[in-house]
This record gives sequence, structure tokens and C-alpha cells, in this order.
Amino acid sequence: MRMVTPANMRDIEDESERLGVSKKQLMENAGKKLAELIDGYCNGDNEKKIVFLVGNGNNGGDCSVSAGILADMEYKNISMVMVCGTPKTELAKEMYNRVVGCVNIPADFQTCISEADILIDGVFGTGFHGELDTKISDIFALNKNAYRIAVDVSSGGNSHTGTVSEGTFRADETLTFGFLKSGMSQYPLKDFCGKITVADIGIPEKAIDILKDRRKYTLIEREDFADFPPHRKSTSHKGIFGKVLIIAGSNSMRGAGFFAVSGALRSGAGLVQLATVGKCIDTVSVLAPESTFIEMSHDENGFMRFEPEKLDLKKYNAVVIGCGMGVTPETFELTKFVVENSEIPVIIDADGINCIALDIDILLKKKTDIILTPHVGEMARLMKCTTKEISENRFLIAEKLAEKYDITVVLKGAGTVVADRNNTAVNLTGNAGMSRGGSGDILAGMIGAIAGQGYIAFRSACIGTYMHGLAGDIASEKFTQEAMLPRDILNCLSDSFRKIK
Repeated sequence: MRMVTPANMRDIEDESERLGVSKKQLMENAGKKLAELIDGYCNGDNEKKIVFLVGNGNNGGDCSVSAGILADMEYKNISMVMVCGTPKTELAKEMYNRVVGCVNIPADFQTCISEADILIDGVFGTGFHGELDTKISDIFALNKNAYRIAVDVSSGGNSHTGTVSEGTFRADETLTFGFLKSGMSQYPLKDFCGKITVADIGIPEKAIDILKDRRKYTLIEREDFADFPPHRKSTSHKGIFGKVLIIAGSNSMRGAGFFAVSGALRSGAGLVQLATVGKCIDTVSVLAPESTFIEMSHDENGFMRFEPEKLDLKKYNAVVIGCGMGVTPETFELTKFVVENSEIPVIIDADGINCIALDIDILLKKKTDIILTPHVGEMARLMKCTTKEISENRFLIAEKLAEKYDITVVLKGAGTVVADRNNTAVNLTGNAGMSRGGSGDILAGMIGAIAGQGYIAFRSACIGTYMHGLAGDIASEKFTQEAMLPRDILNCLSDSFRKIK
């Protein structure tokens, strides 16, 4: 599904007008869609008390159109609370003047709001940023028992970044127009929007061409990778499906090696080889005997030594490095060696990312596609900033890193962001039950297996995050979010594949 930023949407509307569909027509179409939604919720009960919270811009104009249509449908209790005073834009003024004699404009707005059955937020549109005035946030806090609908986006939310102001309108449902806005895929704003419906308001298909040379935003959906998984013919053999090298684990983090290896094996890789210390091999060889091993020597703390002579990178189709590896001078050199010498896709996770953070410009010496899979803390270390700054600017920071080093970045978390030089995608599969050590190791192995089967870096990351989250959702249904474990994600990958097929 295509997503747009607020700036994208403004340009699309301008282009729409140039192509013959005016902003007035778009507003009338939006108001009609809103009226249809409200009418559907009322289910024929025209006695319900409907209250629009109306701003002074075009978002308020949508509400005026909707109120007028509902009045024509003989709804008897329609009120418009002018939260920001009289309309300011010409379009909003025109729509307000059409309807002002047909609906109630209450003097006692608090009583009016408190008695509403349906409360519609049309105060601010997608251009809002900053903080709400406390008088407005106090209005939003009134009558939490009404069915609450947001127009385009919940007022107080930043529809680009997904951040929210204190007191943002909390909707049960949001009707957004034309396209999903990027920030509505991110938390906390997604929570404030409730159920999100995208309404077609008649934007010409060609209007989207105005964005053809700009970064493309999408929501990852199954339809985006119809060619995955690759077809297995009767004559297929293991060499067709890629050989993946995983450099992971240590004496004290053996499970990381197991999870990365198993993620790759469960995602279709033909051969998976783990380079790790002896104790980790002892563990993984029992839990995942399908893998093979390269034994690395270790230091006094059980972390791998730098032994590049043991790693013939040309034998593989993809390499994963970092899970449970530890951060030492020698694992740093190991990470640097892989980045500077690999000619196959490299997936860097966990301690591999922490090693990169010691000298991020190592990435400038890469010879191949690199996929970084940081969580918020690892991203903060990479970018030398706080986790708060990362959380408030997920798109911007992932895109900045991807562009500067020409890599693919998978910024994990609720609403995982995948970015490369030209594209940004968001994954919405997955759940809070996956917030356990080991889940990310599985994802790294999965992306390694997908890249090893010949998919380009950005698509490998998108497919991997989608499938990983889908398996997590299946696991949560079986075991609950509280009781599910990363091993359950692994065991549900087969259900995940079955479901997408």
C-alpha cells in the first residue's frame, strides 16, 4: 500500500487540481465519505447526537460538508463546535457558510460535547506539528464515552513522524483521505488513530506521478512479494537455495547462534554454516543438526578471535554477522574484515552493529549490499544520539543512515522501518510478545536466507520483517504474548509460510 508524507499529500492535491480535479471537489468528496461513515455507524438512527469539533482550516471544511450532507439526510441532532473560531481558508469559509443555518452552533459547547453519541475531530489536519494548546486538549478530553472519529488524522499527532502532543485526540476510528500518511504507521500516533480506513476521494491516478523522483513510502503487504518463496521444482537441490554463513555466538551467548542459524534454516536456505566458538558449536549442533560449523578459537572470556583465514567468503551467497558475538578488539576486526571483503550480501545485527558503531565509516569501504538491523538502542549508538531522538524521528534517521552509506536499514520496533537510498517501507506484522532476547537473531538469519536465495537487499529486508512478524502473530495466538518465546516464532514459521501460500 502506498503511503505519503504530509508534504507529498499537499503536492498531490496541487497536481490533482492541475489535472482538473479541484481542491473544492476533493473536499466535497471527503465530506461525503465522512458522512457515509457516520451514517453507517448510526445504522439508520437519525436521533443520535452528532458533534463535530471543527478547526478553522480545510480539515474543518471537510466537517462542514459532512454536517450538511447529514442534515439533508434528516439527522436531527447535529452540532458544530468551532474550536478555533471562524474559518480562515476560503474553502473552509464557503463550506461553513453553506451549512451554518442547518446545524446547531452551541454556546455551551461543554454540555453539547458531553451529551454527544458521536464526536468527530476535524480540528487540525495532516500539517500539524508541535504542541496542542491546553484549551484544545481539554476539549478533546471531554466525553470519552462517545464514539470518537478523527478526520484524516487525530489532532495533535504529527502525521509524518508519528509523534503526538500531550492531549492528542484519541479516536476509535480515523478516516484518512487519499493515502495512508506515513506517521500513522508509527507509534504512538497509530494507537491514537484507532481503526484506520483510507477513503478514495477522487484523486486522479496520474497525480501520484508528481512523486516519481522522490523517496517512495509503502506499507509492506503480502502482495508486494508475490514471487516469494521461490518455487521448488521436483529437480531442485540444496545448491539452488543459497549457502549462508553465520558468524555469531560466544561461550556466554550460545542461544544467539542457534536462533540465527534456525531463522535461516526455517526460511528456505539450502545450506547454513555457523562460524563460532567450540562451546557454541556443542549447543547448536544438538539443537540444529542441519547446520555445519567452522570452529573459531576464543579469548579468555569466550569471544571469537580474529581468524580471517578460516572464512572463505566466496563460498557463500550471503553472510550474517553479529548475533551474540560480543564487542572486543578482535570481533571488531572480524566485522571490519567482512564489510571490506565480502562480495555477497552482508546482514549485520546486534554486536556486529555495536562494532560498527566504534567506526561507522567502515561502511564506506563495502563492496556489496549491506543490511543493518538495529533496535532503537543500537541505532542510538550508531548515530551518537539518544534513544528518545531515535524514537521521535524513526523515518528521518533510518533514511539519513541509508542514504549516507548506501545501505539498507531495518530499524526494528513496533512499525519496523525499512529504508534504502530511494525507498521506505513499514511493517505492521508482529506484536509485543516478540520483545524478548533472541527474536532479533531469528530475523537476522531469516533475512540472510532470503538474500542468499537471490532477492535484492531491500526486498529481502521487507520480506524477512513481514514473515518474522507474521510468525510472531501466529505464536501469540497459540501461546499468548505473555507466554510465547522466540523458539515459538521459529516453530510458527511453517504456519507463516503456509498462510502466505
